[in-house]
Amino acid sequence: MNGSASAMELDQPQEEEDRFLAFVDYARSVLSLESEEEDRDRDPNGKGSETSGPGWSWIASRILKTCVAYSSGVTTAILLSDLSQAWNEQHRARAPRKRPECINQLKKKHRRTKLPNTVTIDSIYERNFLSLGGVLEVVIVDAFSLPGTNIYMLTLGDFWSSNTIDLYLHRRYYDLVDPQNGILKKGREIFLTGCYLRTATEGSGCPRLLPTEYLVILLDEEEDDDAMLLGAQFCSDSFSSISLDAVNKGVSFSLYARIESIGSLEIQGRSSTLQGKQITLVDNDGVKLKFLLWGEQVILANLCSVGSMLALDRPYIASPIESSIETSDEFCLEYGSATQLYLVPFIQHEEQVCVALTQNRNQGPRLLNTLDSSQEPKVSQVSLPCDSLGSIDFRDYPFRSFVIDLRDKMTGISLYGVVTDIIKEKHAEEAIFSLRIEDTTGVIWAKLHFAKSWSLGRVNLGHTVYISGLTCSMSKQNCLEALWLENKVGSSFFNLSCLPALLNSSCLHKSSSLCDLSSQTSSTQICRVWLDQVANCHVNTKYSHALCGHFVNKTPSGVTVCSFCHYNCDAEVTRTFHLKITLADESAKVFAWCTGQTAAELLQISPDEFYELPEEEQVMYPSSLENERFMVALVNCKKKGYGVSGGLIQENDDVSWEITRALKFE
Repeated sequence: MNGSASAMELDQPQEEEDRFLAFVDYARSVLSLESEEEDRDRDPNGKGSETSGPGWSWIASRILKTCVAYSSGVTTAILLSDLSQAWNEQHRARAPRKRPECINQLKKKHRRTKLPNTVTIDSIYERNFLSLGGVLEVVIVDAFSLPGTNIYMLTLGDFWSSNTIDLYLHRRYYDLVDPQNGILKKGREIFLTGCYLRTATEGSGCPRLLPTEYLVILLDEEEDDDAMLLGAQFCSDSFSSISLDAVNKGVSFSLYARIESIGSLEIQGRSSTLQGKQITLVDNDGVKLKFLLWGEQVILANLCSVGSMLALDRPYIASPIESSIETSDEFCLEYGSATQLYLVPFIQHEEQVCVALTQNRNQGPRLLNTLDSSQEPKVSQVSLPCDSLGSIDFRDYPFRSFVIDLRDKMTGISLYGVVTDIIKEKHAEEAIFSLRIEDTTGVIWAKLHFAKSWSLGRVNLGHTVYISGLTCSMSKQNCLEALWLENKVGSSFFNLSCLPALLNSSCLHKSSSLCDLSSQTSSTQICRVWLDQVANCHVNTKYSHALCGHFVNKTPSGVTVCSFCHYNCDAEVTRTFHLKITLADESAKVFAWCTGQTAAELLQISPDEFYELPEEEQVMYPSSLENERFMVALVNCKKKGYGVSGGLIQENDDVSWEITRALKFE
C-alpha cells in the first residue's frame, strides 16, 4: 500500500477522507491494468478498451462481501487477491486460446447476454462439481455414437472455456441427432440444465455429463436452415387455432411465441406444496397463453429469458382445472414427455451512454492516468446493454454513479451515500420503506420493497450505505424515483457504518481525531478514543426489535410496536442497552450514544447480565471502565436536513453523535 499512495489520492475535497472510495478506485486501476496486459498478450496489435476491467459497482460489492466474510478485518493483499480471483473466474473469455474453430466462428456474432446461472466448462473441471440448477450455454463440437452401441454422445464447448466435455444425450432427442438430417450437429448452440456430473475416477477417463431431458435448442432467424424450420414447423399453428376437441382427438401443435414474463407458482395440496413456474407467452396475433412447469421441471425456466422467442413442439395441452390454477384461459401449455423446445434468444442491444462530467472529473482521469501516465485520457462514452423497452443496464458501468447522474429508464444502478431520512409506508400491504440517500451531488428517495419484512439490520440517520440493483423511473407526478427489490438478482444493501470489519481494516479507513468532527460532518468517522467522565454516563436497558435493532414502545392496549418498522413485534423483542457516554482523545471530548452490540462492547457486559445486577452495582459498574480504550465508528445523526419528513422517530433528540461500532483497543 505504501508504494501506491499516489493511486489512492482523491481529487474531490469533500470525499478526501473516505478511504473506502479511494480503495475501490485503487483496486479498479490494478485490475484494469491486469486486464490490459492480458489483452496485449493475446493481441499485441490490438487497442485495449479504455474502460477495460471490472466496473466500479462490481468492485465495491465484492469488497463489501469480503468484509462480511472476514468480520475480523481485511488487508490490501486479501482484498486484491479475492478481487483478482473472482474477476478471472467470472471473465474467463480472456483466457482460452485453443477453442474449437466452430466456436470461434460463432463467437464473432455472439451478442446475447449470459444467463444468470451459467457456469463454464472450465469451472466444472476446476471444481469437479456442477450444481443441478447450473446452466450450460454450449456449442456442439462433435456428435457421435459410442462404438458398438446405440448410445449418442455430444462433445460440448463454450465461449469462455478452453476445455470441452462430453454429454450422454437423453433418448428423447435421439431423433434430432441423425448425421444427415438431424439438427443436433457440429456448430449448433444449445442450453442445458439439470445435469449430473459423472466425475473422473481412476481408470474411468474424463468427467462426463449424464443425460438430462432439460435441453433447449437455439435457432438463428438469420440462418436459412433455421428460418425454414421455423416457417415450416411453427408458423402454421397459433394459440387461437388450439381447441380441446382437437387435442382429445390426438392432434398435436407446434407453437411460436415471445416470452413476456416468468413468474413463480405454488399449489397447496393436502400434504405438501407443489412449486411451479409460469411463463407467459404472446404469439404473433397478440394472444397470451401460460406455459407451466412443475416440480423438477422448474429449472427449465433458467434457460429462458424475457423477450426471447420460444418454439414449442408438441407441448402438452391441459385445461386450467387439470393444471389446478385459477385463470380465465380455456387451456394451458405444459412440458410433456414428447415436448421439445427451441429458442431464438433475445439479443440485448447496446446503447452509447455519455459519461457524465462527475465521472471524468472525479474518477476517469485519475483512474486512467494510473494505467498510462503519458496520456491525458477522457472517456466520453461507454456501451451498455439496452432492453426492448429502452431501459439501460448500468451493472457494468465503469465508474461510480452519483445522484446527479440518475435519469429515467436506468437499471442496475448502485449508490453510495448517507441515509438522511427513513419512512415506513404504513398503509401499504407490502413491507415498503423509503430511504432518503444523499451523496456529494444531491439526494434521492429510494423505495425499498421487502419480501416479508425489513431484513437489513440496524440503519439510522447518518449511516453510510451502499445499495446495488436500483431501478430509476419517472413517477406519475413526474418525479424521479429509485426502486429496490430485495429478491431481485443483483440487489444488495450494505451498511458500512455498522460493518465490523471496517474498524480492523486500515486499508479501508483513515483514523480521525475528535477535534476534526463538526456539525457538517456527514461521512462515518473512525477514531481511537478512551471512555471519559464515566461517572456521568447514562446506562439504561430497553427492549428493541430484533429484526431492525430499534427501540419498541408499548401501546395503551399492551401491544409492543417497533418505533421503526411499526410492526406488532411481541415475539421478536430482545433486551438491549441505551448508552450515553463521553469519548475522549488527545484533542477533544465528544458526548455520544449507542445501543445494541456496540453498547455491549463498550460496557463489556451483556444487557441481560447487566439487568440481573443489583441496582447499586448497576450504578457503580461504569466506574470500572474509566480510560478503557476503543476504536469506534462515529456518525452525525443530527446534521441539519436529516429527518426532514419526520418519518423516523428520533431515539436521542439531545445527542448528535452515534457510536455505530466499537472495538476494544489495546
